[in-house]
Amino acid sequence: MADELIFQPAARLAAQLTAGKISSVRLLQAFLSRTMAVDGRVKAFNSHDETGALVQARAADERRAAGRARGPLDGLPVGLKDVIAVEGQPLTCSSKMLANFISPYDATVSVKLKAAGAILWGRMNMDEFAMGSSTENSAFGPTANPWDLSRVPGGSSGGAAAAVAAGELPFALGSDTGGSIRQPAAFCGIVGLKPTYGLVSRYGLAAFASSLDQIGTLTRTVEDAALLLGAIAGHDPQDSTSFRTEIPDYRAELKKRRGTWRLGVPREYFGAGLDPEIGAAVKSAIEFYRQSGCEIKEVSLPLAAEYAVAVYYLIATAEASSNLARYDGVRFGHRSTKAKDTVDLYCQSRAEGFGEEVKRRIILGTHVLSSGYYDAYYMRAQKVRTLIRNEFVCVFRDCDALLSPTTPTAAFRLGEKSADPLAMYLNDIYTISVNLAGLPGVSIPCGFTGTGLPIGLQLIGQPFQEADLLAIAHRYEQGHDWHTKHPALS
Repeated sequence: MADELIFQPAARLAAQLTAGKISSVRLLQAFLSRTMAVDGRVKAFNSHDETGALVQARAADERRAAGRARGPLDGLPVGLKDVIAVEGQPLTCSSKMLANFISPYDATVSVKLKAAGAILWGRMNMDEFAMGSSTENSAFGPTANPWDLSRVPGGSSGGAAAAVAAGELPFALGSDTGGSIRQPAAFCGIVGLKPTYGLVSRYGLAAFASSLDQIGTLTRTVEDAALLLGAIAGHDPQDSTSFRTEIPDYRAELKKRRGTWRLGVPREYFGAGLDPEIGAAVKSAIEFYRQSGCEIKEVSLPLAAEYAVAVYYLIATAEASSNLARYDGVRFGHRSTKAKDTVDLYCQSRAEGFGEEVKRRIILGTHVLSSGYYDAYYMRAQKVRTLIRNEFVCVFRDCDALLSPTTPTAAFRLGEKSADPLAMYLNDIYTISVNLAGLPGVSIPCGFTGTGLPIGLQLIGQPFQEADLLAIAHRYEQGHDWHTKHPALS
């Protein structure tokens, strides 16, 4: 019975809860058992509170029995990347700097999930402070890809993606700064949605790069993504970057939106560096859309293709340098016991608390913001960012969405790129421009390599048009069974 539950889509589990076929306690126990059985090898969780989760599950069952269910999410467990605040729970950002920190408040998304009756269970492993593409940069150790435990799950939301793929959770929330939801979703064979910047509140999200970070979903199906997005989207007065816009019933819109979509294919995304197996799988998906009656047209994004990585790593590191300045051993975070004076306290605390990748990005960001370099690097990067956004605006005059690979390769081996930061950074080459332009993007499974590793198809939509984007993704999903596959972890 447990195996029948753990790999079912969240929407189907919600229907069974509503029909009284299963209880929330029984469902949670199935996921608890699965986690106990496999997480010693996958290592997707940083921490979890079994007792607290069972209390939440019993409360959900009592509400349903009394006819007071709060909606489809009531009684469903959800994991949160360990960068999203939950009151009374650890908030470590997978860093020694915050190893003993307990959040004193809830993020807005946490408040919304609690109001919907979801069981907030589990703090998911990640690259430290969301800086990485492999979940190897964690003070808690790396997470493994459930499809091949010798390979990475992607990052920085790798723990959340691996947990969903391994059947430890029905869905989870992550954050995406340059592909940190979509890339691990592609590597783990699940659906990863990065919403439009401003659609989901960032209040309570520990900041990496404030103009790029966005909370999003990791799910088994597109329908589950629509269900979870509907619960967390909306304007929040506590977030100055939150946008006022109508929030439709994304799940209901999946069935309503059946138009003949105009889909663009960026020619630059199919050049050098793309693994032939990835290219073939994505081109097959494009052909499916053509056969389904969609208009397919080639488009060009030369600036995004050539400059997105460089622009991203200037802007993101500059913002990281600023955001992480508060972790100094005085106001927040680890405090060194070896310091000789106040200045040494700052230096020692940060040297001991931060990992190598975080230090690398702080140093780079501080450099590009320093006197004499600000205009040459940071300001120039912001100007090119505007040009990249304008490039997308022009393309979307004739397209409803864009189709591309999510990643240039399938999941690479643990340690394979650890000594080569540039090779690691280039892994996000197709996803970064979406964050720079503030657009929505989703990765869905579209096949497997010859060695059995998942392949992701990326769809990029127009701002705040998640309903269309998800409907387009859903059309492909309905015509294929990739989303029903799961790794053979015993």
